[in-house]
Amino acid sequence: MISRRHLLAGAAALSGSAALSAAALWPRTLLGATDAGARRIALNNLHTGERLDIEYFRDGSYAPEALTALEVLLRDFRNHEKHAIDPKLIDYLVDVAAQMGVPPAYSVISGYRSPETNERLHERSSGVSQRSLHMQGRAIDVRMSGVDCQDLAARAEFLRRGGVGYYRGSNFVHLDTGAFRTWRG
Repeated sequence: MISRRHLLAGAAALSGSAALSAAALWPRTLLGATDAGARRIALNNLHTGERLDIEYFRDGSYAPEALTALEVLLRDFRNHEKHAIDPKLIDYLVDVAAQMGVPPAYSVISGYRSPETNERLHERSSGVSQRSLHMQGRAIDVRMSGVDCQDLAARAEFLRRGGVGYYRGSNFVHLDTGAFRTWRG
């Protein structure tokens, strides 16, 4: 007898391979890849209105000026404190979009959070971890225009790269570069 878990795992695997096939049909520039293995991402910070469309990886390494621009865009919007952003987090976002066959263009709800901001949020909500990876520049809360957040979370889970939290009521997905784990908020 096939369990519900095995059935869902099989469906996810088929869905993932279909996305990879669909991704092959998109131009590489729309999926975050440019010539010579360069990678780009587009972000819209919903709290500040700032937008960034940037090539962050080229010639085999991360572009320092792009990482600085990402640090500014993803700063703690409450107190403007900045922190280095893990480049692997940006890679994760680009790879999730490629998995879905869509351009890597995200709306950002939360990037870096200062310890003070995180503590205030934790006091108000049990859903905010005291040791949040947001405080290390290793977590981001996002959504994509025209993409269901449940599907976005499922594709991120398929990659098994880091933490994936799906917040249906607030309509966003949390991604981080910590250990692989999933949850619903």
